[in-house]
Amino acid sequence: MSADTFTIETPSGIVHATAGPRCTDAVVFELHGAMRGSVHVTGTQHPRYWDQFTAVRACLGPVDAFETTAPDDALPRLAHGRSGYHGSLTRYPYEYGDYAEVSVQGLSTAAGNDPSPTTAATLTAVLRACADSVAQRDDLPLILGESRLRKTPGLVRFLSSASANADAEAVRCAERTQAAHRELKAAVALWWTIACQFAAHPHPLLLLMLADCKGSLARLIQVLEWQGPYFAQRGTEERARSDKFRAEVDSLRAQQRGRSRRRGTPTHPETKEMV
Repeated sequence: MSADTFTIETPSGIVHATAGPRCTDAVVFELHGAMRGSVHVTGTQHPRYWDQFTAVRACLGPVDAFETTAPDDALPRLAHGRSGYHGSLTRYPYEYGDYAEVSVQGLSTAAGNDPSPTTAATLTAVLRACADSVAQRDDLPLILGESRLRKTPGLVRFLSSASANADAEAVRCAERTQAAHRELKAAVALWWTIACQFAAHPHPLLLLMLADCKGSLARLIQVLEWQGPYFAQRGTEERARSDKFRAEVDSLRAQQRGRSRRRGTPTHPETKEMV
């Protein structure tokens, strides 16, 4: 593919970006003009649907910042500045329309400081333009497919672990719900016992236990009344998260098997599944 050069208008001036040849699942853009350095763009999963590789991610520097860290001297910098910059932008389809959403992460100097608003706007504009360029390429399906092949084993391990953690949290929430119900039943019974004692033998200490004040039995009952439904809802949410993660694992494995059958052997031998 011939070099593709385009201009980007930014608050810091005009930046020229030239796309290099595609390397499996990535395209590296060389920057000139108001910004010097490079931007690495690759395919990635949708931020909310980890089994769907429909997004592209642009990272400041010559490498994928989510896989490795570029040396400080390789980070992009403004033409008249000394600081290199970290950061990335993910471009992904909007759920209910035909346009794209973007999410910007980690804009900072190499020293870890926040860039000025003008510099942040410049970095975002450059990342967005490079991501948009890759999203419009004819070979985007190849980029996304290679990204899926490379990242699937790691995602399967991560999502399997996340599913197990969500299951464990759902069990803990169920235990907390049951405990709250038992404690509430006992507290209400005790409250009525004390109320009967107070009716027969009024005493200030008994009144404090019955009244709605800090540390009282009545206040404990109020807490237990919301704890039961709260942990029940938390448990439901954790079970739903676990089911979603398991479904995404199954989907990724199915995609991996289908691609292996079509191609015979994988492009990336190091991506054999280890879970």
